[in-house]
Amino acid sequence: MPGIRILGTGSYVPPKVLTNLDLQKMGLDTTDEWIIQRTGVRERRMADPDVATSDLSLEAARKALEMAGLTAKDLDLIIIGTITPDTCCPSAANWLQAKLDAPQAVTFDVTAACSGFIFSLNVATQYLLTGFSKTVLVVGAEVMTRTLNWKDRTTCILWGDGAGAAILTKDSGGHQLLSTHIHTDGKNGQDLLMPGGGSRTTPISHESVDKGLHTLNMIEANASFRVAVRHFVESIKEAADHNKVAIKDIAWFVPHQANLRMFQSIAKTLHLPMEKFYVTLHKYGNISSASCAIAFDEAVRDGSIKEGDLVCLPVFGGGLTWGSALVKW
Repeated sequence: MPGIRILGTGSYVPPKVLTNLDLQKMGLDTTDEWIIQRTGVRERRMADPDVATSDLSLEAARKALEMAGLTAKDLDLIIIGTITPDTCCPSAANWLQAKLDAPQAVTFDVTAACSGFIFSLNVATQYLLTGFSKTVLVVGAEVMTRTLNWKDRTTCILWGDGAGAAILTKDSGGHQLLSTHIHTDGKNGQDLLMPGGGSRTTPISHESVDKGLHTLNMIEANASFRVAVRHFVESIKEAADHNKVAIKDIAWFVPHQANLRMFQSIAKTLHLPMEKFYVTLHKYGNISSASCAIAFDEAVRDGSIKEGDLVCLPVFGGGLTWGSALVKW
């Protein structure tokens, strides 16, 4: 039975670097040492004011197309996983479609917070397996720095901007996306919440802005940490069990880049060496749906992922959402 082939990957982060020392100079009650010890983040990337999510997506998409040896005219479906689209309407994928000049493609966004790239891969797989689509561009992209309260050190130290992409087709050869697994828990969605922008808080008012309803809130961070670790571990086990492989035989784990201590906890629980975790958190921070997509592309391009390697991409995010993908490169 035909599988799902990854034809190419790409990623892009904006050139502007915001370091922990920069945050300290902004008057934030924190230090470089405090941030590194608690998160592992040393710096993050920040998009210029005139750069939108579709602009970041465009750069990542171009690199993925180049690796795949395709043009935008070969695409018949474009999906962007994001919680920071250019506009609520049209979708970020619509804006990207115009910038790529791909009028033949169907386009839409998927909203699954930090799990957005894996959810988008899952959706793309269904379109390919049914025969509706032949070549799909999947992007995870965010401009998270515009969702932050820069006086809240529990959140603003974590996030950055960027985009990662992959191009998929139905084919049993080459690099294979073996499976994707997705889950949600709406009951506990308030633990990672961006209240503004939806029907509950529109139109935007002075009152809603003053109440901080248009910035990202993280409730009960310690509880969220424990829940995230549990779901990361479950997702890795699910991908391994589904494909009948031993976790120890997976060459690389490329997780959503949330927190270094989280990775250490996952590694300890599964008796894995930290050397198997591909980490970009220290230089990019948490880029929500783009994180694992960017890390995956970098691991491919720098030669860390080698021919025949099994690679697991576990994710967890607001919603609550979580899941994983298993790739054989």
